[in-house]
Amino acid sequence: MKHLKTSLIILASLCLIISCGRSDKSSKKASAKKGEAEMVTLPFELNALGNYVYMGPDTLPEPKCADPLSAWRVIVDGNGSGTPMGEFTMHADFCGDEQGNYGNTYGYLLTAGGDTLFISSTGQVFEGKLDDHPAFVTSYWKDPVIISGGSGIFEGATGSGITDDYNSSEDPYSHHHWKGTITMMKQEL
Repeated sequence: MKHLKTSLIILASLCLIISCGRSDKSSKKASAKKGEAEMVTLPFELNALGNYVYMGPDTLPEPKCADPLSAWRVIVDGNGSGTPMGEFTMHADFCGDEQGNYGNTYGYLLTAGGDTLFISSTGQVFEGKLDDHPAFVTSYWKDPVIISGGSGIFEGATGSGITDDYNSSEDPYSHHHWKGTITMMKQEL
């Protein structure tokens, strides 16, 4: 009888442990189903070519560069690929001055799947090139880029990186090379 009682206690304890483990797993699944997304930090890298759509005084229908010291407006549209975006189109609209300072950026990357990642940057464009740039570089900028949310898989995303961008004497495009990290919702494979 004593062995039967001990065996029943051990069996009951095992059942309790097993059911708690299952309950914990099912509660994690339930919380993920309720929209509590798990956030992960990943490398953020991209390469893109930008086309200067507009560059001049901000006399466009909806001006955004009101400060006389930054009344120059630049709009760039382009294409590229990167991690974790894959193929994307880009848009950047910002203000600048004659010394190459720029800011007040509104920018985004739109993936082939329709997800949008919002970005901004502030810095300065310098004439010439750095030693590690190709010979055809005419001007460059290495500035912080900030990730500030988005839509779809990028909803709530944050992050930052550094640009390594330049203009070229071989073509009319801006060349973009960014590296950093992005914190975003974990994607199920």
